[in-house]
Amino acid sequence: QVQLVESGGGLVQPGGSLRLSCAASGSFFSIRTMGWYRQAPGKQRELVATINSLRRSNYADSVKDRFTISSDNAKNTVYLQMNSLKPEDTAVYYCNAEVYEIVGSPRPSNYWGQGTQVTVSS
Repeated sequence: QVQLVESGGGLVQPGGSLRLSCAASGSFFSIRTMGWYRQAPGKQRELVATINSLRRSNYADSVKDRFTISSDNAKNTVYLQMNSLKPEDTAVYYCNAEVYEIVGSPRPSNYWGQGTQVTVSS
């Protein structure tokens, strides 16, 4: 089993910044990809950004040039630096990890954090 613990959400004014963190713990062999998704009220959960074990990242068009995803593989932790925040970035942000639980696993297992609220409002 893998646990994902998120931190760093909160209330910020438009144009402000926040940094989210997500640490993976538990028993597993390796992490293939970690990332962030978000879900606003009445909307489907959507991709924000992902980063793989080679530190290759992928972003939603709506956050490119404003958000930066990074990782510390030694700490099994992923970060999301969010700058120039807009009211439309308001959502619950969920950490995701694709994890190989044992050596030789044919495919990774998918885990989610509990979510952290980000509210952008004046």
